[in-house]
Amino acid sequence: MIYRDLEKVRTIIDEATGLEVSYAYDDLVFPDHTAFIMQFDDTKATHFFCYFHKDCNPEDQKTLEEKLTASCINQKCTIVFKGSFELEQQGESVNIHFL
Repeated sequence: MIYRDLEKVRTIIDEATGLEVSYAYDDLVFPDHTAFIMQFDDTKATHFFCYFHKDCNPEDQKTLEEKLTASCINQKCTIVFKGSFELEQQGESVNIHFL
């Protein structure tokens, strides 16, 4: 199992967007407002995946992709944008559906 460096992801998100991490669970990291989520790649510690909320404005998404990519380069990491997701509230739990 590869070490998941949450501080590196916090730095990438903060540098790119100014947002803080509001929640981290298993291999997923949720910044404030959940416009996107980042996922650790357990095959390589310096590689991440990113998914955008299905309602994210395409222009904003493009800007965020550029900023996240630049921040990853600064941190000597790589990122792949994998698609979109939606959240579904079920009682007190939330389900994530990758689209």
